Amino acid sequence: MDRRQWLKMMAISGMSISLLDRIKAQQSQPMILRSVPKTGELLPAIGLGSSANFSALARSEDFDSVRSVMNAFYSEGGLIFDTAPSYGASEEVSGRIANDLGIQDDLFWATKLNVVPRGGSRANPSEARQQVEESFARVNREMIDLIQVHNVSDIPTQLPILKEYREEGRIRFVGNTTWSLDEYDDLESSIRNDELDFIGIDYAIDNRTSAETILPLAMDHGVAVLIYAPFGRTRLWRRVAGVDLPEWASEIGAETWAQFFLKFVISHPAVTAATPSTSRPENMVDNMGACFGELPDAAMQRRMIEFVDSLPQA
Repeated sequence: MDRRQWLKMMAISGMSISLLDRIKAQQSQPMILRSVPKTGELLPAIGLGSSANFSALARSEDFDSVRSVMNAFYSEGGLIFDTAPSYGASEEVSGRIANDLGIQDDLFWATKLNVVPRGGSRANPSEARQQVEESFARVNREMIDLIQVHNVSDIPTQLPILKEYREEGRIRFVGNTTWSLDEYDDLESSIRNDELDFIGIDYAIDNRTSAETILPLAMDHGVAVLIYAPFGRTRLWRRVAGVDLPEWASEIGAETWAQFFLKFVISHPAVTAATPSTSRPENMVDNMGACFGELPDAAMQRRMIEFVDSLPQA
């Protein structure tokens, strides 16, 4: 990105020169990349999610702000963009803006499928195919990198439909997602039996349950892993409110709490990428900072856990 483009982005987002200096410092280091087990291709270990505050931004039709977040993400080397039709306007608005920026074919698009009605148990196949086609139209691509069954909803109906698209070459990868402990058994069963390419799961420094069974199982079966809610939505921010980042965080190049939390998450060998959501470009740049420098080893991970666990519950 040239100086004119930087200044334009800074003008839109309110970024400071000091932030620009920090970005340049980050970019002088190698980016942390992770391999997709089924293909060996390398992807940045930090992506961008579009639920929560990003979704609210898209829903408000604040297109300039959405554009500045996506521009910052792409300019920092980000590739994995995770969305879903159920995230309000996120898929539609982000697809439109990616096309406006001319980056829609460069991003690794990950979206989801779920047409199971509330209180229902089965998906309508024709509605499922219609939702997939709508996703293609929104991102304006002939091929989408990843579509997963959202919240492991009616896997027997919806996953075979995604596999049909994969066989046709219109979807590269398929998988299942959940961030509910009640659905872990269903996800474990699918990893074992359904020849998945990816899963999406919750994991954070104070929410390590998925590391007990799900993450090791994914590694054993060669399944890539996207991490959702690496900040516990807002839970971790509440826990560290008014708490200084420990000085020893500098040993892994963590300059902020966001980088501290994200470096812990992506240090797990099963994790392909964490996809935190944000509505602010400066936070997006901060998040991407976790994709540079050192990652914690086992001893540092324990130290980080002990520190966070010692804080009051949010």
